Amino acid sequence: MDNSTLNPDFFVIKALEDGVNVIGLTRGTDTKFHHTEKLDKGEIMIAQFTEHTSAVKIRGKAVVQTSNGELSSE
Repeated sequence: MDNSTLNPDFFVIKALEDGVNVIGLTRGTDTKFHHTEKLDKGEIMIAQFTEHTSAVKIRGKAVVQTSNGELSSE
């Protein structure tokens, strides 16, 4: 995959409680977990979609900020 086809935008995840899980999911015919991070309250993670990551799953209370707006998980 060529970098020109990737979205260069970053997104920010801020944990609102201890133990928020951020799970990266792969691209391709089979979607699989490929990376997991655990955030504690107040920690932030800055992330970007890549040729390996097509989706992110968040478990726990967090705020996600993107160029399209802000979302809260519950």
